[in-house]
Amino acid sequence: MFQVFGPNAAYQWGMLAVVLFGLIALNEVARRTKMGGYIMFYVIPAILTIYFIAIAICAKKGMSWALNNQTYLYMNGWFHYFKLYASLLGCIGFMWIKYQWGIGKCHWFKCYPFLIVAANIIIAVVSDFESAINGWNSWWLSSEDVWLYGGLHNVLNGLAGIINIFLMTGWWKVYGSKDGKDMIWADMGLLYIITYDIWNFAYTYNCLPTHSWYCGLALLLAPTIAALLWNRGGWIQNRANTLCIWCMFAQVFPLFQETNSKGIQFFKWAVLPGLYSNGTDTIANITAGSSAGADPKWMLMISALALVANVIGLVIVIKRAKAKKVNPYTNDIFEDTAYYQAAIARADLTK
Repeated sequence: MFQVFGPNAAYQWGMLAVVLFGLIALNEVARRTKMGGYIMFYVIPAILTIYFIAIAICAKKGMSWALNNQTYLYMNGWFHYFKLYASLLGCIGFMWIKYQWGIGKCHWFKCYPFLIVAANIIIAVVSDFESAINGWNSWWLSSEDVWLYGGLHNVLNGLAGIINIFLMTGWWKVYGSKDGKDMIWADMGLLYIITYDIWNFAYTYNCLPTHSWYCGLALLLAPTIAALLWNRGGWIQNRANTLCIWCMFAQVFPLFQETNSKGIQFFKWAVLPGLYSNGTDTIANITAGSSAGADPKWMLMISALALVANVIGLVIVIKRAKAKKVNPYTNDIFEDTAYYQAAIARADLTK
């Protein structure tokens, strides 16, 4: 699935661990104190926004520092900016709910987590369909200088993402935690976490192949580990936090993980997936005009798994809702699970 068993394997596995534990640690900083949240999701994004605007303006004026800037060269696509600011809106909105700031106190605002998560999923779904259109069973070069391979896998995973939206239950049942550290969505339990993780990993593998070792594994594992071990009910908050933190880092330092269209890797811990069957030799062949060398079998297998998992998940939601005779989107339906009970015990139900 990944080419991580060669001479650079120690660097690749070691950096995966660094990214994983780094994201877990930074999420703890962001969630445990108001100051940590302010710095991570107000101060740093404000500085970076100025930086991104400066790059765009100076690049239009032909200034070399901007034209040669790694953000301008390797992270200029619409998806990464949409994802960064959509996840940031999630982080800020979740802080308003857990701290009961402003509209975060209002009952109508409780559906905000569903809306922002759905928006984030739709962004990825559009990106999957875009890849299918740009290169059906063929290579296409993205504006970020990465060779991508489109096809049926994109369609299958796009459908899985759409279904995943409807696996979010109990939209109006979100609360701040009693200790003030988290936003609790108790009904977003193991079924949703598993189906989302499979779908999102497939997305990164399909559409961000040269990044997927980090954003497809470490980035998904970080909030899941926290939710399973010490932060029951806080998965979606931790997912938003770690996603935003990673997006900010990757937007400024894309060369950390990049393999460009000529097969150049800037650091030994950069990783290629199995799609590039012969590693950088394949990329060199693509550059020379060859259509051979693609090995998309894992893309199709993972995307098919994502679709099957989400269809099964939707069936479970429907069956539970029918058994309880309730609307699964205005009511909780997983109250009998251990995860739910541990999560709801942490929630301040008075707010």
